[in-house]
Amino acid sequence: MSTGPQRKSIRTATMLAVVLGTALSAASAPAETLNGITRYCTASWRNARLPADVWPDCTQEVFARLLERLPADVWNDALKPDGDEHRELLRAVDCVKKRVQRAKKTQAYPETGIVDNNVTTSTLADTEEIALAFDEALTPRQQQILQLWAEGHEVPDIAEQLGTTAPRVSDDKYKGIKRLREYFAGREV
Repeated sequence: MSTGPQRKSIRTATMLAVVLGTALSAASAPAETLNGITRYCTASWRNARLPADVWPDCTQEVFARLLERLPADVWNDALKPDGDEHRELLRAVDCVKKRVQRAKKTQAYPETGIVDNNVTTSTLADTEEIALAFDEALTPRQQQILQLWAEGHEVPDIAEQLGTTAPRVSDDKYKGIKRLREYFAGREV
């Protein structure tokens, strides 16, 4: 039995086969058209600098969108520069590209180089001073936003959790950081 990424890869390949099989079984979209759309998508993903490992999934999603929005017998027109079919192909490619670009990207910490040798590790006194600064300098909302941000949440995620807008969260985060800087600048005197 396969596990993890291998299972996902098998599901992806199966789903791609289902989508392409559906399109081919429509009998009005010739193989040359499907290959042309696939090549067009591949060039789009390359130009958008998307990771190569997501290209098949992105192409599959474009085919799924085309199946929803266009009859298969007009797919050949999607490769012609003029017309509604081509605009629909462009919309599908653009939508998928933007979704992938906006997706949360996670990175593992490197095995070495995490700790800067020039910086001493924080002491209990440092931790208490930071907690005191949080209490004295920040509003409760700024504390909450900065805490979530420090835990690795992105601004749109924080906004969703707090039931507000991303610009509002970004503004509160900026003001909170500014207040902390001013707080510590005033204490160094």
